[in-house]
Amino acid sequence: MKKAYLGIDIGSISTKGVVIDENNNILADSYLWTMGNPIEAVKNVLNEMASQLDGSYSVVNTGTTGSARKLVGVALGARVIKNEITAHAVGTLSIVPDVKTILEIGGQDSKIILINNGVVIDYAMNTICAAGTGSFLSSQARRLDLELEDFAGLALTSNNPAKIAARCTVFAESDLVHKAQIGYSKADIVAGLCRAIVLNYLNNVGKGKQIKAPVVFQGGVSKNAAVVKEFEKELQMPVYVDPKGHLMGALGVAVLAKGEKEETPFDFNISDVKFETRGVECTNCPNNCEIICVYKNNELLDAWGNKCEKGLVGIK
Repeated sequence: MKKAYLGIDIGSISTKGVVIDENNNILADSYLWTMGNPIEAVKNVLNEMASQLDGSYSVVNTGTTGSARKLVGVALGARVIKNEITAHAVGTLSIVPDVKTILEIGGQDSKIILINNGVVIDYAMNTICAAGTGSFLSSQARRLDLELEDFAGLALTSNNPAKIAARCTVFAESDLVHKAQIGYSKADIVAGLCRAIVLNYLNNVGKGKQIKAPVVFQGGVSKNAAVVKEFEKELQMPVYVDPKGHLMGALGVAVLAKGEKEETPFDFNISDVKFETRGVECTNCPNNCEIICVYKNNELLDAWGNKCEKGLVGIK
C-alpha cells in the first residue's frame, strides 16, 4: 500500500481538502461550502475525496488549517495543526518554488504573504471588514441579479468602469445603487467593483508592503479574471493563478503532515461517527473561562479555553 497524506482547510465560507502522494501530487481534492457546520462539511469533503481514490493508497498522516483547524484537527486526530499563513506559504512554495508574494482573497478575509528564499518574512491579514472579499462580491452579485460566475465575463466587456468605493461594504452598496440610478450599465458597475476590490486590498492589506515578482494570487476571488487583470494593471507585473489555487492551504498542511516522522493512519469511514462540541463555563476561579469540549461518540477527545489548570477540573 502506497503512502498518502491528507490536508483539510476549514474556512468560515468553504472547506477544502486534498490527498497527496510522496511527491506532492494531488490524488484527490474537494471544495464545498462550510454552511456553518465545519464537522459536517469535513465529513462531506472526506466522502467526496474517498470516492476519487483507487484503493492503492493509505493515508498515514493528517493536517488541518483554517479558522476551525483546532476543532477539526482534534476530531480527526491530525498530526499537524497550523495557521493559514504557514499552510498557504508551504502549499504555494510546493507549486511555485521561487514565489516572492502571495495575494490571497477568500470568502471573508484576505491576506498577503511576503517570501524570501522560501521563508516567510512578512504578512498581513484583513479580518475586520468583509469589504473586498468573496462574500462581498456574492452579496453585490445578488443585488445586481447576477450569477457570481458571470461577474468576470461581464466586467471584461466594460470600457468605462464605474468608480466605486469598496473601503466599506455599506459605502460600496450605497455607491453601487447610486451608479445604477444615474445610468451606469451593469457591466460598468461590475468592472468598477472588481477594480475597487483590488484598490481596497492594496491600500489596506498590502499597504506598506514591497510586492515583488513572482506574484501568486489565490483564494476564491482569484478565479475572477477581471480581478486578476486589475491586479496586473495596478502592480505592473504578471500575476500567476494556479488552477488549484483555491486548495493551497489544504495542500500546504498536507505537505507539512508528510514531513512528520511519526505516523497516525487515518480512516475515511467516519460518516457514522458522532462529533459534538459543548461549551462549559468554568466557575472554579474568578476568570469564569468558557471551556470548549470536543466529544467523539460521547467520549471526551480534548478541551481548551482555560486560563489556568482549574479550568479542566471536573471536565468529563
